[in-house]
Amino acid sequence: MGGGRIVIGYLTGEVVAVEQHTVTLNVGGVGYDVSVHPLVASAPIGAALELFVHTHVRDDAIVLFGFSSLREREMFRHLLATPGIGPSTAMGALATMPPEELAGAILREDIDAIATIPGIGKKTAARLVLELAGRLPALNDAVPSTSGLGDIESALRSLGYGTNEIRDALRDCVLPDDPSEALRLALKVLGRP
Repeated sequence: MGGGRIVIGYLTGEVVAVEQHTVTLNVGGVGYDVSVHPLVASAPIGAALELFVHTHVRDDAIVLFGFSSLREREMFRHLLATPGIGPSTAMGALATMPPEELAGAILREDIDAIATIPGIGKKTAARLVLELAGRLPALNDAVPSTSGLGDIESALRSLGYGTNEIRDALRDCVLPDDPSEALRLALKVLGRP
C-alpha cells in the first residue's frame, strides 16, 4: 500500500449533529464531520443523508465537503481549480447559485451576477469566466431534459433561467412541436412577454 492515498467520495448515513455549516454523519458507527452548504445543513437530526464528497487535504487537516449531487461537487471542483478561489468561497458560490445557474452566468460572461457571490468581486468573477468558460459546457449540457423540453430548455437556460425554474414552470405545460412557438409559449409561462 505504499504511496497510495485514501479519498472519500461518497457517504450515506444518519445525521447525528448539525453545527453551522457542518453535519456529523453516522456511517456504520463512524462519525464523519462534513462541511456542507446551508440547505444541506438544514437536515434534521436522525435524517438519512446521502452526500457526494470532496476530500480536501491540507497540511494541518483533512476536510470533507459534502454535496447533494454530483453536479454540485463537479462545480465545486471547477471553482477550486481557479486561482484565488478557496473551499469556503466555492461553498459560498454554491450556496448562492445552483450549479446550472452559476455555469450559465459563467458561459454568458455575466460578471455582475457572479460578483454577487460573497467573497467574489468583479476581478475574481472575470477570472472565473476566463478560467472556466471553456470547461463548463459539459456541466451545463449534463442537465437531463424532461417532458420533451430539450432544445427549449437549453434556449431558456441561455437566457438566464435556472433549470429548476424552467422545469417547475413548464411541468404541466404542453408545448407545440414548432420550436419558435414552443419558445414563445415557454417565455409567456415564465412571465416574460
